[in-house]
Amino acid sequence: MVTIEKVDTENKKQVRRFVELPYRIYADCPQWVPPLNVDAYNQLNRKKHPFHEHSDVDFFLAVRDGRDVGRIAAIENKPFNKYHSEQTADFYFYECENDMEAATALFNAVFDWSKARGLDTVIGPKGMGPLDGYGVLVFGQEHRQTMTMLNYNHSYYPSLVEAQGFVKEVDFVSCYLPADKFQIPERVRRITERVMERGHLEIKIFKNKKELLQWADQIGTAYNNAFVHNWEYYPLSQREIDFVVENIMTIADHRLIKIITHDDDVVGFLFAFHDVSAALQRAKGKLFPFGLIDILLEMRRTNMVSVNGIGILPEHQGHGGNALLYYAMGNTLLEFGQFVHVEMTQVAETTEQMRADLKNLNGVEYKNNRVYRKKI
Repeated sequence: MVTIEKVDTENKKQVRRFVELPYRIYADCPQWVPPLNVDAYNQLNRKKHPFHEHSDVDFFLAVRDGRDVGRIAAIENKPFNKYHSEQTADFYFYECENDMEAATALFNAVFDWSKARGLDTVIGPKGMGPLDGYGVLVFGQEHRQTMTMLNYNHSYYPSLVEAQGFVKEVDFVSCYLPADKFQIPERVRRITERVMERGHLEIKIFKNKKELLQWADQIGTAYNNAFVHNWEYYPLSQREIDFVVENIMTIADHRLIKIITHDDDVVGFLFAFHDVSAALQRAKGKLFPFGLIDILLEMRRTNMVSVNGIGILPEHQGHGGNALLYYAMGNTLLEFGQFVHVEMTQVAETTEQMRADLKNLNGVEYKNNRVYRKKI
């Protein structure tokens, strides 16, 4: 028999059970990449994570005969609901053994939690901010997870979710560009040249990490304003903007961060990161004593780079800014001489311009993360 326990986030033992459950579920899975403990525990810390300042989250464990077999979080994102005039709940942190009874019990806990708050729809997986990956991986399980930017799960997960009555809401597709496609297509090159000739938009080249950090606040503001028309958008609080920017800047190489300026204002950006998935797997969640050193060394060793975060302010879209960003990043990647594989991660199918860009850049779709919806 399966029972459901609501996690007391002040109870260290229960929090540890919630955070550590995936290690058992993916014990024999070479593709799974564990999150850093500092991040995983922070998400359950109601005093530290900025999302808890404005919204409600509860965490649940499924237990069978004294053994944890699944987990899930129920989320009410109040700024999202207010902005979109909706009454939705989200589920996230969903992990479960191939156990239909446990999966049903977990989702019933989310449904009951949501109904008690007057919410009428459950969507997910959808987390506590833009740094949390979206969706259930519906194909591409044979490929290693891209750090913790993308969700990863076993191939049986979609069937457990769909059995609860969930239907597709939106797909987030990831593409790769192999080494022989690094050369920017001629069409993109021509658009870039026209944009540069007009002189309205310019690419900012950062000399070092210190200079990048000086632009952090402006980048954060642009990040918050660039996605107002996206399906997943909600206005971030200043604490959330700071939280996102701090996380990005911690792992950023200044050469792989591109921004577009217009009269000294940041109007577009593209973030790329060294893929240090292998080092994260070896660290097993721990930065110390050797995890951090290994991650820094992996930045020099890895031949993969992940592009995760590209946006242009709505009023500057359609003027070639996207081509300018791709051109600048393409040249930088060639200059590195280190990378043979580029991944463009989790592009929503609703972002028509981005999907068109991926085709123009010869991107090959190889992962698909699906977000589901159910009326309750």
